[in-house]
Amino acid sequence: MLSYILGLVALLYLIRWFRERKRVPDPSLKYVYITGCDTGFGNLLAKHLDQLEFRVIAGCYTEKGEDELKKVTSYRLTTLRLDVSNADSISKAAASIKARVGEKGLWAVVNNAAIFLPSAPYDWLTVDDFRPMLEVNLYGVIGVTLSVLPLIKKARGRVVNVASVFGRISPFGGAYCLSKYGVEAFNDSLRRSMAPFGVKVLCIEPGFFNTNATNTSVIQKSLSSLWDRLPQEVKDEYGSNYLDKVMENLETKLEKVDSDLMKVVSCMAHAISAVHPRTRYSPGWDAKFFWLPLSYMPTCLADRLLAKNAVRLAVSAVPK
Repeated sequence: MLSYILGLVALLYLIRWFRERKRVPDPSLKYVYITGCDTGFGNLLAKHLDQLEFRVIAGCYTEKGEDELKKVTSYRLTTLRLDVSNADSISKAAASIKARVGEKGLWAVVNNAAIFLPSAPYDWLTVDDFRPMLEVNLYGVIGVTLSVLPLIKKARGRVVNVASVFGRISPFGGAYCLSKYGVEAFNDSLRRSMAPFGVKVLCIEPGFFNTNATNTSVIQKSLSSLWDRLPQEVKDEYGSNYLDKVMENLETKLEKVDSDLMKVVSCMAHAISAVHPRTRYSPGWDAKFFWLPLSYMPTCLADRLLAKNAVRLAVSAVPK
């Protein structure tokens, strides 16, 4: 019986592998709009799709990002300045794209731009700490998508939203998990509403990878800034050496992050180029075998596992 089940599973995986190999024709006639191309996943994806002969429109936050990307890509790639937290910038980019793609429409938009900080315990934060990240990570995704959705519908193309495993489970405080949960909800509702138009909406949920979001010096600077502004009463609750312990714990974990960013980029590229893309992609072994399974566990068990690896507070007793 077991061998029969294993054989059936193997057959299903073989069928899926064969089905997912087929690629869309004529990539040189298809325009792909990517946000957040200065560095990281967006930068690598822009280069990779350029090599695959797609017509890439790379949204960069800085002039430096534009210049450096142009130096290493072909004539097929064009750049534009884009601040996804600014409505005027989004509108100007959409108008430029509309003029460029014409009647062909836009084959795909990849909502990649995101920021990670500040992330900290909630009683370290103010509501103003949440706004910038929500503006970029959530409202930016919605704004960019809606600005080009008519062009996507015209091409019967794709929307690729970069969420995170932390759009499934929230192990730390701050706006990052909130924003990624929002991206997941937007992705699911958009997928269902756009299906009758032949538009595919795909979601990328990476685990931990070695990007700016996992730069320990940047994280430490952000946490130190938040710690310094706390009232002494709150500092006493956490303990004078709490911040040092957090950074030590974080550095240990970040030593194990995956440095192969192409695992994520390959998923993005497949979502754009495959005739039959997956609805969701979860690149990274930690995403597949820890974070996503943890998100399906009973809440009490997930809470215990996360608390076991957390830094202890000076005041840790829970009142009865």
